[in-house]
This record gives sequence, C-alpha cells and structure tokens, in this order.
Amino acid sequence: MVIESVSNGVMKSIRCLLLLATLSLVLSAPVCLANQPNIVVIVADDLGWADVGYHGSPIPTPNLDSLCKQGVELDQHYVWPTCTPTRVALLTGRYPSRFGNYAPSNSRVLPWDTVTLASALGEAGYTTMISGKWHLGSSPELGPTKFGFDRSYGSLAGGVTPYSHLYKGGKKVWHRNDQLIEEEGHVTDLIADEAIAFIGADHDKPFFLYLPFTAPHDPFDEPEQYTDIVKHIDAGRRQYAASVVHMDAAIGRVVEALKEHGHAEDTLIVFFSDNGGTRGEGGQHYPKPVAMSRVQGSNKPLRGWKRSLYEGGIRVPAFAVWPGEIEPGTKMTHPVIAADWMPTLIGVAGQEPHEKLKLDGIDIAELLTGTQNKPDRRLFYGVSHTRSSYARYGDWKLILDKDGKNPQLFDLSSDPYEKNNLAQDHPKIVSQLQEAIRSEAAKDRDALPGRE
Repeated sequence: MVIESVSNGVMKSIRCLLLLATLSLVLSAPVCLANQPNIVVIVADDLGWADVGYHGSPIPTPNLDSLCKQGVELDQHYVWPTCTPTRVALLTGRYPSRFGNYAPSNSRVLPWDTVTLASALGEAGYTTMISGKWHLGSSPELGPTKFGFDRSYGSLAGGVTPYSHLYKGGKKVWHRNDQLIEEEGHVTDLIADEAIAFIGADHDKPFFLYLPFTAPHDPFDEPEQYTDIVKHIDAGRRQYAASVVHMDAAIGRVVEALKEHGHAEDTLIVFFSDNGGTRGEGGQHYPKPVAMSRVQGSNKPLRGWKRSLYEGGIRVPAFAVWPGEIEPGTKMTHPVIAADWMPTLIGVAGQEPHEKLKLDGIDIAELLTGTQNKPDRRLFYGVSHTRSSYARYGDWKLILDKDGKNPQLFDLSSDPYEKNNLAQDHPKIVSQLQEAIRSEAAKDRDALPGRE
C-alpha cells in the first residue's frame, strides 16, 4: 500500500511537470493580471431549446431570462448531441473526435498532458474551480484536479440520484477535490452552494468558475416548492420541468452572490446546454421513486432530440453576459460552437494560444462585443455516438450515416427545421460537404488518451 501511494504521488508529479512544460509551449503571450474579468461558465444538462422562458416555454425561468436580457443571446450556438463530447470541446477548443470521443464516457477521455481551459487560465493567473458534473473520467484518479482545476466538487460521472448522489447502478462518484465524500442535500442545491462559497472566498486574483449542473438530466426527485410552480405542466413532464425551475433558482443565487461580493460588474458569464432535450422513457438505470417515466424536454420547433445531429440535438439555448463589453438585449445569429469558448476565454484572459494547441474553435470575442459584424463563413463538423456525421458550411448542412451514405442536405436559411432533404437537387454541394467531412475525419483520433 505504501509503495502504491508513493507510486501514485510520483505519477501525479510527473503529470504536473509534463503539463507545465506543455503550457509553456502553447501559450505564447505572457501572463497579464490587469483588466482580466472573472469568468463563469454555466452548463445545463439536457436542457431543450424550448425549455427556457425567453424561447416561449411554459416552464418559468426568470433568472435565465433576466441574464439573457443583460447580454447577447447566441441564437445559433452548436454543441454535440451528448454530454461528454460537448464538455471535451468546451475544455479543449477541439472537436471531441480528435480524442476519439463520440459518446458519454466514464473512462479517461484526455491525454494527461492536454492543455485545458482550466490549465490555460491557471497559467494566465486565474484561480480555477469546477462545481458540478465532470464526466471526462468517473474515478477519483481521473478527476478535474488532474486537468488544471485548483478545486473540484460534485459528480465525477453523469446524472446522479438527487439526494444519495449515486450514479446508475449505485456507483459512488460524489467528491471534493477528487476525493469521494458523502453529503446530505439535493444535488442542485449542493452544486450551487459550493459555487457560492467559492465566489465568497477571498480572491487576490481573477477566478474561473465552471458550473456544470446535472439538471435537468434524470433521475428526478424535486421538492414540492418547485413542483408546485409547474402544476400546469403535464404530469409526465412535471418533474423535468421542476428540475429546470430548481436549476434556474440556483443560478439566480449564484448571480446574487456575484453581486453581494462585488464581482457582478467584472465577470463574464456564459450559459448553454450540453445538448438538446431528451425524450422517451427515463431513469432506466435507477431505482424508483426517483426514476420518472416519460422524461421529456422540448426542442420545438427544431427537429430532433438529444443523440441526433438534427438541430434539436445540437443547437441549444445560450447567451453571454459581460457588463461594459457586451451590449444588453442583443441577439447574435452567426453560428458559433462550444469549441469556440477555449480560444475566446484564453483571449479574454490576455493570452494568445499557440498553433500547437490545434484548436478547432475560434476567438469569438469580437462577435460577442459587436466589434466584428460580418464573420467569414466557417465549417462545422461533428460525429455522433452512432458515428453518423455532419458538416455545416454557411447555411448548408449535410448529415451522413455511419457508413458515410444516405446524405441529408438542408438549407438552414430557408428550412431551419430541416423538413426538406435537398440532396438530390444539389449533388455538387453534397459532394463538397462529403469531402469536407472526409478531410476532417482524417484529423480525428490524433490525441488518444492511451492506457492507464
């Protein structure tokens, strides 16, 4: 046991040294502590397009609605159709298929020397914290502090039971600083409480708070104070709706903490869902009473659900708030993608990412602030858990099955709800986008995590 402990400590030291050496090669600008905003990135889990008030939902989300009005709504914010890949894109600035990741993963996803958003911001002088869902490796030895976070708290895996905090078959994944713990309380409250405590701590340098809620992912067990608010919602969907309301209230408490501790005016807040809303039977991995059938989000009027490459699976509610920099009450219709946040937030922190990071995302800060109004058309590319793939260039979007066949081509400018397959009418565009997918696929799996 002593030998094993020493070995683990040596390995951790080696990983840290390797990461520090890598950071020095890929961040070419010096650390600058002046005028750096605090950064809070809030990620919902399985929140549907039509499940926020500002998109006309019957589910009240007053805090999200208020925040959105204070900043810019990102009308075409793209993610991946399931949770882990989106989180990989956010934290690396790369398409998750570059790491061989296509689906939710309890195994390690990233190589040990990966420069993450957390490690890059740490190099830029930030204190870094995650409170919530990790799901890039569900064992303590694969936790967030191994990948650049100074502090970590929440679930190492995906959706957990609300009060016992167990994952699927009963696995213990609740932790603080990558050490398993047991605590009492509802998962949504605990995640918010930890974030609020972090915000209220003494900070002598800027902070990065990554706040990925497990809500509104099943399983559910919502208190009456939230189910009472959504009595008008169909009974089969009521627990889901109450989970959304609960998360909204928790986000409101986090925002109030920023105000209380004098951080509201110097904090950039980003919000989005990790994928589209889900449908069908839920809670199949969990014992009742927390397993709720007919768990269902709403992506109307978009086509598709979580796990699909249609808009309903990958286009999600999103906005950014940055007092004094982003004009309140604006809407940006230019397409952006989760991988854009890594280069954008590094840039906000005063760093310039090196080309060795092989970023797929771009810095969208000038789009957010309105100083750039006409960006160049971009290619978006993604692969689902079934290995179907898509490419979007301009307003054209092509979806292929896992064998690269059965093309579905949509013109999103005239058909945003993907009702009309134009593949037979535009064979040249199909061919061009097929070639783009092949070209991107050739770059995949270049940073596999390897064996333990």
